[in-house]
Amino acid sequence: MSKADIIFLNNKAMEELGVLDMHEAMSDAEKVYAINNKGDVIAPGKCVMRWGKTVEDENTLGRINAMPGYIGGEYDMAGIKWIGSGPQNYKKGLPRASVTVILNDPDTKIPLCVADGTAVSTMRTGASGGVAIKYLAKSTAEAMTICGAGAQAPTQLEAAMIARPTIKKLYVYDIRTENAERFKAATLEKYPTLEIIVTQDIETATRNSDIIDCVTLASEPFIKGEWLKKGALVMNMADYEVDNDCVKLADKVVVDYWESIKHRMISTVALMWRDGLFKDEQLHAELGQIICGEKSARENDDEIIYFNAVGAGIMDIAVTTRCYKKALETDKGIKLPFWEE
Repeated sequence: MSKADIIFLNNKAMEELGVLDMHEAMSDAEKVYAINNKGDVIAPGKCVMRWGKTVEDENTLGRINAMPGYIGGEYDMAGIKWIGSGPQNYKKGLPRASVTVILNDPDTKIPLCVADGTAVSTMRTGASGGVAIKYLAKSTAEAMTICGAGAQAPTQLEAAMIARPTIKKLYVYDIRTENAERFKAATLEKYPTLEIIVTQDIETATRNSDIIDCVTLASEPFIKGEWLKKGALVMNMADYEVDNDCVKLADKVVVDYWESIKHRMISTVALMWRDGLFKDEQLHAELGQIICGEKSARENDDEIIYFNAVGAGIMDIAVTTRCYKKALETDKGIKLPFWEE
C-alpha cells in the first residue's frame, strides 16, 4: 500500500495539459509577478553550476542551474527547477536546454510531481517577454526585431503578437543566417501576413523597430543605444547583449527581479551596477510593481524603455502547478508510489 504517490509527467503529457498555451502562460507570468511583489513567495535564488571559468567558457561548455522556490496565491506550491544548458547539444541532435521540475507539497514537503519542464521554461520566458511588452511597449508598435533565432525566438514572438497584435514587420537577426531563415519559414506558416526580414544589418533593424527583443548568448554588446528611436522598448532577455547607452538613454529602466539580476551578474544593467555606473535608486521599477499599480508603466509614445529579465524558478513552478492540477482532474500522467508500506 502506498503512503504517498508521485505523478510523472513527460513532455507529451505536459503538452496535453496545456503547457503550450501562451495565453495561459502569460496569465501565469503576470500573476507570479504580482504575487512576488506582494511577498507571498520564498525565492532563495539561483544556484549556477558552470563549466569553465569565464562567460565564454560557459557559453560553450554549458551550465546547470538549480532554482528552488515557493509561490503562494492560487498556486500554493513549492518546488525546484533543474535546468541543464548544453550549447553544443545541436551537434548531437539534442535541444540545448533540458529541464526537470519537481513540485513539493508546501505542508508536508513531500514531492508530488516530477515533470518535464523544457517547454515550461521556453513558454514562461516567452510569456515574461509578452507581459513586459504589454506594459512597456507602445500600444501602436508595428515593427519588432528578434535577436537570436533559437529556441526562445518562437515563444517570444508568440507572446509579442498576443500583447501587440499591431506588429506587422519582423526583423530576424542571428549570427547563423541559416537559423534565421529556418525561423522565418516556420513563422510564416503561423503568421502568413507578417512581413519577415532576415538581416545581418542589426543597426537598420534596430533603428526601424519599436521593440528590440534579445535572446542570445552574446558576451559582447551588439545593440547600441544611439540606434534606438523614440518610443523603443529594448529587451535584454539573456546575456550581455546591449551597450551601456541603451540603459543610460532610457527614460525608464525596468527589470523582473532586481536582486536576482545583480546576483546573476551577466546582463548590461547588472554589470553597470557592479562598476558603479548604475545605482539602485535609478531603477524605475520591477515589473510586479507596475502590474500592482505601484509604479507607472509606459506613459507616452516617446519614452525609451530598457527591460531586463533574469527569470525565477517560481515562474516554472507556477506553470507546472497549473498543468499538475489539470493532471489530477483528468487523470493524466504516470502515478508512482513514492513511499510504500
